[in-house]
Amino acid sequence: MRHNKKRGMKLGTDAAHTKAMKKSLVAALLANDRIKTLEPRAKAIRPDVDRVITWAKKGDLASRRLAIAKVGDKEIVREVFEKAAQGMWEGRNGGYTRIMKLGPRKGDAAEVVIIELVTEPVQPKKAATTVKKVEKVAEAAPEAEVEPEVSEPEAAEESAE
Repeated sequence: MRHNKKRGMKLGTDAAHTKAMKKSLVAALLANDRIKTLEPRAKAIRPDVDRVITWAKKGDLASRRLAIAKVGDKEIVREVFEKAAQGMWEGRNGGYTRIMKLGPRKGDAAEVVIIELVTEPVQPKKAATTVKKVEKVAEAAPEAEVEPEVSEPEAAEESAE
């Protein structure tokens, strides 16, 4: 039983208003690629947007129906599925949104942010390849003969003689 357990952030409203607000924000973000909103709202819709884009990458009928239920607009879902079919998020496993802070709002000091869809291609990581090269260089270097260390008093005696 889920006695008094809520799913996700409430955003200062009742459950029905929160659900409607998230649905309209997700639709606006997918339609415009970038929206300006408050930080808690942006953080609340981020998982929903990522889920819709993941469904779009999958591309089957069941995913399309789930996306229509989440967004509420067939035309917006069709556009997102077309973008995914063209390879807009190819090679990207999550992280389809970016949140950039703009600062506090003048009236009530609420944190205003821009949330946008990421369209840049994924850059492969290069750090893993440099570590392998360093190990290969260390293995390839021939081991030089190690000279025995001489303590300072012995070195002084040798130079005095």
